[in-house]
Parts: sequence; C-alpha cells; structure tokens
Amino acid sequence: MVQEHETFTPIVLSTTGGMGRDANTFFKKLADRMSRKSGQRYSEAMTFIRKRIRFDLLRTTIIALRGERGIKSGSIVKISDLDIN
Repeated sequence: MVQEHETFTPIVLSTTGGMGRDANTFFKKLADRMSRKSGQRYSEAMTFIRKRIRFDLLRTTIIALRGERGIKSGSIVKISDLDIN
C-alpha cells in the first residue's frame, strides 16, 4: 500500500481531560464532520466528543489505579506454557 503526503499526529491527552494543540485540532475537525453528516449542530457534536473522551479517560484511570473488576476467568495460564513462536 502506497500512501503519499500522509502525516501521523498522535492524540495526546492528560488524565485530567486536557489535550494538546494537535488533539484539539483533530477533535474540532471530527466534530465538524460529525455535525455535517448527522445534521446536528457543531456544539452538540463537540459536547458529545468531549463527554465521551472524559468518561473513557476516567474509566481507564480507575482501571489503572484499582484494577479491572470484571468477571474473572477460572483458568490461569502459566507463563512457561505460553508458546512464543
């Protein structure tokens, strides 16, 4: 696959919800495209994106601090039993 004139911009977010300049630009473009496609207002699309990002950041921060509290599988795999190749 050949791609010309492409750039990669990482989206940098802090755990408190702050975002870098490039991330902010990305979310503005995303909100603009979402609002045009769905017919909703730009402010509603940006609010949806910001809420979604904040809840996802909160969830991942809580998981990092407390650990996953889902249903635990009964089977434990030993590291020595794993096949790397």
